[in-house]
Amino acid sequence: MPYNGSVARLNFGFLSAARVRRWLHDGEFDVIHIHEPTSPSLGLLACWAAQGPIVATFHTSNPRSRAMIAAYAILQAALEKISARIAVSEYARRTLVEHLGGDAVVIPNGVDVDFFARAQPKPEWQGGTIGFIGRIDEPRKGLPVLMKALPKILAEHPQARLLIAGRGDEEEAVESLPEDLRSRVEFLGMISDEDKASFLRSIDLYVAPNTGGESFGIILVEAMSAGAPVLASDLPPSPRSSTRAAPANSSPTRTPTPSPRQPYASWATPTAWPTCAAAAAPTYDASTGRRSARTSSPCTRR
Repeated sequence: MPYNGSVARLNFGFLSAARVRRWLHDGEFDVIHIHEPTSPSLGLLACWAAQGPIVATFHTSNPRSRAMIAAYAILQAALEKISARIAVSEYARRTLVEHLGGDAVVIPNGVDVDFFARAQPKPEWQGGTIGFIGRIDEPRKGLPVLMKALPKILAEHPQARLLIAGRGDEEEAVESLPEDLRSRVEFLGMISDEDKASFLRSIDLYVAPNTGGESFGIILVEAMSAGAPVLASDLPPSPRSSTRAAPANSSPTRTPTPSPRQPYASWATPTAWPTCAAAAAPTYDASTGRRSARTSSPCTRR
């Protein structure tokens, strides 16, 4: 289903609803945590069927969503059952407030920082490499923007290579490039999580030329967790409140640590799982009516 510049893969219908009801009944959960309860998928079905406390996380950043406005009457019954709300960014929170009412705690998506920081680089992905991860044929990921800039990049750095990981039409992706430059682009196809971590540890620069429609650019945090310098589009929903993107002309600060990439990894620390879990715990307590004795977290509260 096309939505917000992407294609959403939805599970919805009588069979899915029956499975969700059975799963909730058998689980006897203390708290149900649902992601995107307004999407016509398992999250909304769970919200309709759940009987206990519900915590909902909102990801969508779309300040002009006609679909969300039109669907409000249908969604209202489900939204009224939510006990506590989380938004992954300030712009996701703003979308929630403007279209659905209510408010939310802002807690960024969690990342396993150590998983990326400890990955082993691969020699074949090193040496003047620029990295891009994303669906090739999804316009909002911005690969055409990077392809348009690539001739100028190669004119300045003839030995540079662009490595692309993701599914899509490879021939269509390079058709705008002069034929003599196409050999500087290498397609890796879909890669595993382990290879993604190695990829981000290997490249010299990660480029995220997104054009919009993202509420939290988690790949930026993953790249910084791996210590990669990041060049990203200056879009409002980027995780700027939690991390700092590296300027295009910057280089890692030299420190006594073994790797000069380490400063970039340290910028991703606010989105590490322990930090986000500590921020989310009081929200769970609030949903069940318990008073939290936990200390405050660095995440924004509204």
